[in-house]
Amino acid sequence: MRKADLYASLVVFLVALPLCVGVAIASGVPAELGLVTGIVGGLVAGLLPGSSLQVSGPAAGLTVLVYEAVQTYGLPALGVLVLGAGLVQLVLGALRLGRWFRAVSVAVVQGMLAGIGLVLIAGQVYALGDTAAPASGLGKIAGLFSLPGAADPRALAVGGATVAVLLLWPRWRRGARVVPAPLVAVALASAATGLWDLPVRRVTVHGLLGSVQPPSLAELGRLTEVGVLGTVLAFALIASAESLFSAAAVDRLHRGPRTDYDRELIAQGAGNAVCGVLGALPMTAVIVRSAANVRAGARTKASRVLHGVWLLLFTAVVPGVLGIIPVAALAGLLVHAGCKLVPVREVRTLWRGHRGEVVVLGVTAVAIVAGNLFEGVLIGLALAVAKTAWDISHVHVETEDRGDAGMVVRVVGNATFLRLPKLLDALEALPHDRDVRLELGGLRHVDHACAAALERWAAARDHGRVATITSTS
Repeated sequence: MRKADLYASLVVFLVALPLCVGVAIASGVPAELGLVTGIVGGLVAGLLPGSSLQVSGPAAGLTVLVYEAVQTYGLPALGVLVLGAGLVQLVLGALRLGRWFRAVSVAVVQGMLAGIGLVLIAGQVYALGDTAAPASGLGKIAGLFSLPGAADPRALAVGGATVAVLLLWPRWRRGARVVPAPLVAVALASAATGLWDLPVRRVTVHGLLGSVQPPSLAELGRLTEVGVLGTVLAFALIASAESLFSAAAVDRLHRGPRTDYDRELIAQGAGNAVCGVLGALPMTAVIVRSAANVRAGARTKASRVLHGVWLLLFTAVVPGVLGIIPVAALAGLLVHAGCKLVPVREVRTLWRGHRGEVVVLGVTAVAIVAGNLFEGVLIGLALAVAKTAWDISHVHVETEDRGDAGMVVRVVGNATFLRLPKLLDALEALPHDRDVRLELGGLRHVDHACAAALERWAAARDHGRVATITSTS
């Protein structure tokens, strides 16, 4: 093992520790379950082939979906949902479908991340002030107007200071290379809270083994419920998409071996299956930890495996340290993470050249905020498909007047029902006292609606005047 991998593993451990705890609390589960998922991400997914430098663990991107699932089905059902999602991922990987996740519209993925980020920010702002958040996404946003009067100013100060450190610490590049910003921010918040004995809410610790809850046979039987199956598929598809998009991003950060998407999907599935058996949070590949791993100089998968070892040793030897961390500091950490999920720069770029993609992104994000994650993604995918169908349905009508020989009309492009009104308007505008030869050889595609409409137009042309339809190329 190289020294670079050892150093990188320590850096990733320091980044992962507060994020694992913060994601767990934001998901409405015990803090230890986030650490369990981080450990499994290192020791299970980290050992398997796929992406050599990508690091897995609990991710902010699934926080909203996990919270909704726990509120709907209860904490004991979480293991069943995650186990089912892991098995689905294993099947998808075995069928070599991992590469197909790259075919998902980027606008939908960015809209999904934006929606998750907005809901995460809206929810964690309440935790910044040690106050309860409304259940629905719209309720969280509406309640922001009354939040200042209900929030604890001391907790709000701790959370605000945490966000400030997260923004300012990376500017000191030498210090940021040695100690990651999330650890500095949470450590300073914990120290300040203890030094001044601030009466703010802290992380509740029950012990690692006490938090592990393998699913019972009764809970496994819930896999026959339609709602549970829908949630399992949502876990699997969203976790897979996030992991594989993260792999593509990580591949751009280094010159080592490229990701095998099918093997990476199998590794994620195996990790989630183990997390499900332990009743822990679902895992995905996490770009924040993966980027920290690459930038710290990692060369092999040893760094990501070791980061799981350090998490395990920490929770086994000094779990009580978690109890001094203020919840407001972790909320600040997640507010910062939620802001990073909103793709502001990408929206600006898309707006200059692909405004339709911005519409897909925006509708997806709004649907997630107004409804839930699964429905929002489905709406986004449907809109992306409709936009693509509209974009490729370009049809042009070209006319050539040959005098006494009549007119030649050529239809070029893709004739679908979406462009049928435009096509018929052009044909019906032709002179009724001329013979017309209609050539369709320039059409790459003609759907049934257009084909039938063209036949009807030819039959009705000038009460019997013949319009010749050819398919010459």
